[in-house]
Amino acid sequence: MPIIIDNPWRGDGLDPEGVQPIADASGVASLLAQCPAHRETPLRAAPEIAERAGVGKVWIKDERERMGLGSFKALGAVHAIAREAAARAEGGDLQTALAGETYVAASAGNHGLSVAAGARIFGARAIIYLAETVPAAFAARLEARGAEVVRAGAEYQASMEAAETAAAENGWTLLSDSSWEGYVDLPPLRVMEGYTQLAAEAVAQIDAPPTHILLQAGVGGLAAAVAAHARLVWGDGPQIIVVEPDAAPALIESIRAGHLVSTEGPVSATGRLDCKTPSMVALAGLSRDADRFATITEAEAQSGVDILAEHGLATTPSGGAGLAALLAGLSLGPEARVLAILSEGPEDG
Repeated sequence: MPIIIDNPWRGDGLDPEGVQPIADASGVASLLAQCPAHRETPLRAAPEIAERAGVGKVWIKDERERMGLGSFKALGAVHAIAREAAARAEGGDLQTALAGETYVAASAGNHGLSVAAGARIFGARAIIYLAETVPAAFAARLEARGAEVVRAGAEYQASMEAAETAAAENGWTLLSDSSWEGYVDLPPLRVMEGYTQLAAEAVAQIDAPPTHILLQAGVGGLAAAVAAHARLVWGDGPQIIVVEPDAAPALIESIRAGHLVSTEGPVSATGRLDCKTPSMVALAGLSRDADRFATITEAEAQSGVDILAEHGLATTPSGGAGLAALLAGLSLGPEARVLAILSEGPEDG
C-alpha cells in the first residue's frame, strides 16, 4: 500500500514569490511544429485497469512514441533549444540558427536524447556527460543522434558536476532538466515548459475532466508542468497526487520539512525517478498545486509494470509509477476518473 501524505502548503506553496513553472502551453506547439518528428501522442482509455483498481475510469497519456525518442523528455530540451533557435533566426533558416553553439548536459536516460535531437535539428553541437554506470547501448544511441559522449564519475551527480564545470569553463550552455539555487530561470524553465504540451493535448483529448491526476516524479519537472497546466485549465477540481519511489523521496520529504532537502537511499529500479534532490522550481510549483504526495516500494513499482504489460502497456518502473501506485491500492473511490501518464517505453523497446 502506498504511503501518502496531504500537502499542507497547497494553494500558496513553499515559495510564492519565487520562480514558478510556466502553466500556459500556447507557445509550445508552434515551436515544436518546426520539428519534423513532432506528433501528438494518444490518450488511451483503460477500462481493464480501472476495473482492477476499483475506479470509474482511467485515461492514460501514452508518451512511449513521443518524437521517436521513446519518452516525454523529447518535449523538454527540444523545446528549449527551439526557443533559442527562433530568437536567433529572425526570419532566417532555423536549421542553421544555432550553428556554433554548444549545449552540454548530464543524463542517465532520456533527457540526453532530447538535447541531442534538439541540437541536431537546429544546427548546434551537443555534448552529453554520462556516469560510468550508464550502459554502452545508451551512449551509442546518443552518438547515433550526433551527440558527443563524455564519461565522468561513478554516478549521476558526478556527471552533472562535470557537465556544469565544462559549461562554465568553455562558455557552453548547460541544459539541465532540473533547477537549483542560481540555476532556476532559462533554460531549465523552458525545458519544463515543453512538458506542458502533453498536458494541453490530454485536455483536448479527454471526454470529461478527471477527478484525480497521478503524476510520477524524479526531480519533479514533468509533474510540476502538468500540475500547473491542469490548475490553469481545471482549477481546483482534480485532486493531484505526486508519486515517488520510497528509495528517492525527495519531494515528499521536502514537503514534510517545509523546504528543499536532499535525501539518501539505495539505488532504485525506477531509474529516471531515482533522484535524491528535487528541482527547486518543480518543488515550488508542486507545493502550490499538488494535493497529496505518495511513495511506492520497489516491489509495488515492478508489480504495476507487470500488470500494465499484461494489458499491452509495456513500460518501465519509471514510466508506469503513477499507475503502479493506483494498482498497489491507492484508494480513490469507485466514481473516480483518473488521468495518468505512461511516460516512457520499455528499455528494450
